[in-house]
Amino acid sequence: MHENYKEHVAIFMEELEINRLKFAELEELIAEFPVVGIIGARQVGKTTLAKKLLGSLIKNYVYFDLELPSDIAKLNEPELLFRQYEDQTIILDEIQFKPELFALIRALVDENRKPGRFIILGSTSPEMLRKSSDSLAGRISYIHLHPLNLLEIETANLYNMNTLWLRGGFPNSLDRKTDAKSMRWRQEFINAYCQKDLPLLGLPINPAFNLKLLQMLANYNGQILNVEQISKSLGIARATTSKYLDYLEGAFIIRPIQPFYINISKRLVKSPKLYFTDTGLLHALLGINTFEQLLSNPSVGNSWESFVFQQIISLNQLYSVHYYRTHQGGELDMLLVTGNQVEYALEIKYSASPKLSKGNYSSFDDLSPKNRYIISPTNSSYLYDKETRVVSLHSFLSILKELHYP
Repeated sequence: MHENYKEHVAIFMEELEINRLKFAELEELIAEFPVVGIIGARQVGKTTLAKKLLGSLIKNYVYFDLELPSDIAKLNEPELLFRQYEDQTIILDEIQFKPELFALIRALVDENRKPGRFIILGSTSPEMLRKSSDSLAGRISYIHLHPLNLLEIETANLYNMNTLWLRGGFPNSLDRKTDAKSMRWRQEFINAYCQKDLPLLGLPINPAFNLKLLQMLANYNGQILNVEQISKSLGIARATTSKYLDYLEGAFIIRPIQPFYINISKRLVKSPKLYFTDTGLLHALLGINTFEQLLSNPSVGNSWESFVFQQIISLNQLYSVHYYRTHQGGELDMLLVTGNQVEYALEIKYSASPKLSKGNYSSFDDLSPKNRYIISPTNSSYLYDKETRVVSLHSFLSILKELHYP
């Protein structure tokens, strides 16, 4: 371990925050749109980026934290306040807590559509923001900030893939000195979500129930989502369960992956698969404290699959993401699709010697993908058959990076 651990981590995380943002994209959006949104889960690094990076792009800006009582007090007359800063960029952090500001932002932007007037930071999805506010359609563009990616930490001496997989990609979880301290941070994060954040987003104030729901969903990670079964287990109506799931998705905690439909003469599974967006949170909910415990846990395969999904999605901007399953046994874990063309068909195996099944091959025949890969925790790359290659996660992410950020 590095002798000056805290200093090393502080320097690394600062550099990482600067490098992880799609800087050129952000600069382009600020130059084009009057409102730019940076969205992502709580504690994923949005505020750090706003303060450290936007300051280098926009020298003249003012920052308001909508959870800070002193800043909220300044917004008693928001129109008067905002007009005082017409020549500066106004940054509004945790905008979901003051959705009434959207109507004012829209009106002010329509008066003056100067690019870069507002930067809003939110811990809920654009869809959820739109449900509680006037739309800023045509006036705003969003950047989604994900938990840290493997390619973002590869140059650090402190972290490797297994650490990222176990602790997840939240900076405050990853940069803890021990796994135990990382677990403590994640448990506190989950408790805060259950006690404060989810009720503020509109869910009932019942922290024990919210935690029970998250723990139950953790056991569904990587599986077909059965809303009816979850509803019965919780003793609540199906519509209520669906509402809870919508909120958790909107808060970037879970991600349903939709099946891929094509016009073939086979019966297809049509329910989504459920994944957690961060394996660190998943492991905290499952009570997995160390990497050794993860490897011996029955959920290790689903956890690895969830980790690979999140890593790929955090880089992906070109493709829609799906899975494929038929009632006849055909199955592929992950598809990257353009239109109706499957560009990449992926099987995700936590095995040093992965094997394809008959169902995998029948799915290849159904879909005719351009590229076929097996992603495993291997350090080597080799042809499995004449059309399918086994690669490491790092190798496949590097392929995607070249496509998305040449």
